[in-house]
Amino acid sequence: MKRTREELRAELLAEAEEVIDELLEWHEEAGAPTLTQIEDAVLSLRKRLGKRMAEVVIGDQEAIHPVPGPTCAKCGREMHYKGMKRVRVEGRAGNIVLERAYYHCDRCRDGLFPPGSTTGSEGEALEWRCSQTNDLAERAGGL
Repeated sequence: MKRTREELRAELLAEAEEVIDELLEWHEEAGAPTLTQIEDAVLSLRKRLGKRMAEVVIGDQEAIHPVPGPTCAKCGREMHYKGMKRVRVEGRAGNIVLERAYYHCDRCRDGLFPPGSTTGSEGEALEWRCSQTNDLAERAGGL
């Protein structure tokens, strides 16, 4: 279920406050850090906050569990919902862990984690497919 703007804002603000508190604690303990040390600390925290922001927004997409199931790219049949699974994706914001609905085609034995939107300047769909020999559901379960 899609959350309200206020709910998302509250979650993101809590994350930002945690990162700010960590920076301030580091600042108090660091003494007289060099410019490089300050930049390293800030960039590390910025990366973590950016990753978390991406996870929150991606995780809130309405099509996490679309009904009816998506169509199999190989045979054109409707794929069946098999539950929520975790998948790790390397994106521009870093290594992001997503929880998505997993769909499976009984005929072709292909799986799919649909995201519900596209990304990138070329509009590439964020889809994670797997074959019978390289089952993504098994890999995702190992996170």
